[in-house]
Amino acid sequence: MRKRNYSKEDVLKIVKEKKVKFIKFWFVDILGQVKSFAVTPDELPAAMEDGMGFDGSSIEGFARIFESDLIGKPDPSTFTILPWRPGESAVVGRMFCDVLTPEGEPYKGCPRNILKKNLEKMKEAGFDSFNVGPELEYFYFKNNHTPEVMDEGGYFDLLPLDLGHDLRRDTILALQEMGIPVEYSHHEVAPGQHEIDLRYGPALEMADDVITYKATVKAIAMQSDVYASFMPKPIAGVNGSGMHTHMSLFNKEKNTFYKEGQPYHLSPEAKHFMAGVLKHSAEICAITNQWVNSYKRLVPGFEAPVYIAWGQKNRSAMVRVPMYKPGKEKATRIELRFPDPACNPYLAFSVMLAAGLEGIKNKYALKDASETDMFKLSARELDKMGIHTLPGSLIEAIQTAEKSDFLKSALGEHVFGKFIENKKIEWDRYRTQVTDYEINAYLPIL
Repeated sequence: MRKRNYSKEDVLKIVKEKKVKFIKFWFVDILGQVKSFAVTPDELPAAMEDGMGFDGSSIEGFARIFESDLIGKPDPSTFTILPWRPGESAVVGRMFCDVLTPEGEPYKGCPRNILKKNLEKMKEAGFDSFNVGPELEYFYFKNNHTPEVMDEGGYFDLLPLDLGHDLRRDTILALQEMGIPVEYSHHEVAPGQHEIDLRYGPALEMADDVITYKATVKAIAMQSDVYASFMPKPIAGVNGSGMHTHMSLFNKEKNTFYKEGQPYHLSPEAKHFMAGVLKHSAEICAITNQWVNSYKRLVPGFEAPVYIAWGQKNRSAMVRVPMYKPGKEKATRIELRFPDPACNPYLAFSVMLAAGLEGIKNKYALKDASETDMFKLSARELDKMGIHTLPGSLIEAIQTAEKSDFLKSALGEHVFGKFIENKKIEWDRYRTQVTDYEINAYLPIL
């Protein structure tokens, strides 16, 4: 089971029995970067009851200087021992926090609260659970200064048995020790690229697990003086790293995406959900692919899905419907293929869900599936088929997002405004750089 359902009393008991020395409180800023502060066992009872105050004015996308007092309230169900920390002499625990105002209200700038808000909307729409299964790809490099790979392996390669193989094994063991179930792992397409797939679960728990997964991959690598990177496109000319995300809606134990006797075994709700994701994909792209570098991955030719279409076997499409297996009704799902692993999972899962719920609410019609290899079609042929593409750059994605009332509703005005502001600053910093490409291409001739 992924969720342990620890209570405050359970956590205090474990901390005493395991002789935990420090308990880290984790939360993320609007960009998904982990923030942390630690308390001692003596301070833990009060911290769990009332939370711990901190200055939010220095956290990206959080409070302004004159409203900076915030509270980190730990969620005891997320408690775990960090297995990569030193041994019994310095055992370290960890809990995720919800960020609250001094009055005890959910803080509108907290990404975890944003996801909770969208899950409440899901329940109001008549569903119990939004299940997601992300596939995060990443690279192992020799350091964090140059993208020098650790191996020359390819997709599913067993040989050579390089250091990356051992690092994946140790990472999986650490994840399992923390109660995070892993489905499988393998070498990915590009040299030095790897993937560890988590078993699907409810979106809030999965967002916590994605943050933990990324921290664990990096920590285990660091122990061997290796740098693990979730940068979407660290090496030109080879595949970038994606976070294909499998999604389904459940009502109690029933998968509402499954309908016997229907094409692709998809229910009307699944088709409307998929239509909503397709319709709003360009608007949510800035959230699911939030960095300048994200759009170096989203180009045709490297298995990155840029075409707003869906299919079953078609991996050039943005949304794929994995083939149905008899007796596996609960596994019926859709796979969204354009997000990358450098996104903020709380916000990414929020906008994916919100887009799908819009489709269900408004009964969006789903276009016919496309099984054509769209990488081989010309722009004119794609236009004739009514197939559009995702934004081609961060600024295009931000300009699209900025006009979206749907996105503002999903994120709330605070996060929406702060996110747009942050990304415009990033784009300005990027576009004012003079790159090696420009020097090499233009200096000799201009």
